[in-house]
Amino acid sequence: MPEQTLHRSLRTVHIWSLAVGMVISGQYFGWNYGFPVAGPLGMLIAAAIVTVFYACFIFSYAELSTSIPAADGPSAYCRRALSPFFGFLAGVAVLLEFGFAPPAIAVATGAYVHALAPAVPAGAASIAVFVVFIGVNLLAVEGAALVELVATLLALAGLALYYGAALPHVDLSVFAAADGGAWLGGTSGILAAIPFAIWLYLGVEGAAMTAEEVRDPRRDIPRGFIAAILTLATCTVLTLLITAGLGGAAGEAADNPLPAALAGVYGGTSWVTRGVTLIGLCGLIASLHGIIFGLSRQTFALARAGYLPNSLAHLSSRGVPVWAVLLPGLLGVICAGSADFADALIVLSVCGAILMACLSMIALLVLRRREPDLPRPYRAPSLALPWIALLLGLFALYCVLTESLGRAALPIFGVSVPLTLVLPGLLGLAGLYYLLLGRRRFVERQGVDPG
Repeated sequence: MPEQTLHRSLRTVHIWSLAVGMVISGQYFGWNYGFPVAGPLGMLIAAAIVTVFYACFIFSYAELSTSIPAADGPSAYCRRALSPFFGFLAGVAVLLEFGFAPPAIAVATGAYVHALAPAVPAGAASIAVFVVFIGVNLLAVEGAALVELVATLLALAGLALYYGAALPHVDLSVFAAADGGAWLGGTSGILAAIPFAIWLYLGVEGAAMTAEEVRDPRRDIPRGFIAAILTLATCTVLTLLITAGLGGAAGEAADNPLPAALAGVYGGTSWVTRGVTLIGLCGLIASLHGIIFGLSRQTFALARAGYLPNSLAHLSSRGVPVWAVLLPGLLGVICAGSADFADALIVLSVCGAILMACLSMIALLVLRRREPDLPRPYRAPSLALPWIALLLGLFALYCVLTESLGRAALPIFGVSVPLTLVLPGLLGLAGLYYLLLGRRRFVERQGVDPG
């Protein structure tokens, strides 16, 4: 069987737009679920911890993605450094991260659409936009990347509009007002807010999954990643300070926090509020489109490696992994249609992201020791960076498991299933699949003993 290969057509600007685009929706919703558990000051502290984590992680991850430029990203790194089973586990972690993020984004998109057009049900809008962007991802990669670039630029313009309109009305005293709940729950509040702070950056590494479609991965990937993390860190500080300063930390968390905060100043029908809501849709669309893109490439690569059925690695005449787009997309539509709020979906996605990050950092450290001569066009500036990322990743995983997993439930066809059952159930099913089918498929595909 001929080897399935993807076309190389992406440049630095596409890596930047994909990395930022996959994450930019995190500025428009999701992080604000941290306000009720930690308050504005506690959420700011949690975001600072997570920013350090992702900065260390992404500089380290760039080394892996340029040394081993493969579409399955973490799965390829862990397979080479550890074993085929850990390659499978890393792949499953990415599927969790990128599988639950799109329905969460779709739910928020429905909330934004409903805010603009109250006659349109939020649930129907969520499903409709999901289906549309499954279709967009069936285009050739050049078309999909162009859509992502335009949507990302519009989303950044929307944030700029929000910052400019809000700054004259910001009151930063909320970060010091103890009676206003500036720091709720003390240390435990910060721990509970960590998963929602991760949402501000979740998915940034997904651009590495296009490594086989980048013209010069050794140059373009690290440049794109570095520009992306600087862009997101700047936006994170401004979004948190301004939204809290407008009073957005008070009351019940919503899936459209930026327009809700502006409405308190300008009113819900003002052109500023409606403009931010409308452009905010671009941020949500950019992330929805970008993460569906990354999810399809991960599914394709896992199937090509032999972990998943080979039909998921089938490419169309345009070089698009059709079934790797359609099947995960269908599952995402079901989740989006069942959920009322995005918080449970966010927690599950964050679990996958942290597990992937920790496994990737372990792979980097093992490869540095076992394969010192591996060509590394880009090296992390210091070996301390992956160690810091690993330790903070383990800390974040502890926060999610102890503070967040037990607080939420996933609605599936009207039945609320606690996340303490959902996550172990999914990982257990994945492990059973590997033992019964995945291991054998890998041997048949690779012709090696997985050990």
